[in-house]
Amino acid sequence: MSSRRVDLNADLGEEVTDDEALLAVVTSANVACGFHAGNATTMRLVCEGAAERGVRIGAQVSYADREGFGRRPLDVPTDVLREQVAEQVGVLSQIAATAGVEVAYVKPHGALYNRVVDDEEQARAVLEGSGRLPVLGLPGGRLLALAAQAGRATFLEAFPDRAYVEGADGSRRLMPRDRPGAVLHEPAEIAARAVELADGVHSLCVHGDGPTAVAAARAVREALEGSGLSVEPFA
Repeated sequence: MSSRRVDLNADLGEEVTDDEALLAVVTSANVACGFHAGNATTMRLVCEGAAERGVRIGAQVSYADREGFGRRPLDVPTDVLREQVAEQVGVLSQIAATAGVEVAYVKPHGALYNRVVDDEEQARAVLEGSGRLPVLGLPGGRLLALAAQAGRATFLEAFPDRAYVEGADGSRRLMPRDRPGAVLHEPAEIAARAVELADGVHSLCVHGDGPTAVAAARAVREALEGSGLSVEPFA
């Protein structure tokens, strides 16, 4: 991790935003693998666009919850979740290969992302289902700790468009989305927070499903580069 460079990632292939516009700004794309959003066509289009622009591809794995956009807490047996993660990574890997790129990392989505911060069994299921892929996640969580113990490459990320709360162990957790102020939408505010957060992580995430997603991503990149940071892929 260098204080002079940082990655910028966003969630793509979710059928709710302008993927082409985001691909022109970000350096890593978390691609929805069909369980919370997306399909084979959206995955292919994102992979092809990423290949053209030199953007890295990551598998954004989630619970099987299209109705809730993967943001509803679910109790999924460990063995079932492991197979679901393997299926998602496998499908995206095949599609990426046809576009001339490869899946460079795995990152859980939504409720699963928050769950694996503290739930060791669910974290192990994600790791076992994703082979040896590098792992992108929240600092201080079980997922990254277990990945590091297994010799997997791990990368830390922060969310300039989300508010944080302090966890029981003193580490920072994402504020639940149903609380006031949990999600930020003003591009200038998000950009300023991105500069503040950049020194402690490898990557910054701007969510791709918000109404100001593209504007926020552009503002973040401009602010990062304006502060002297090089924006480039982490993996």
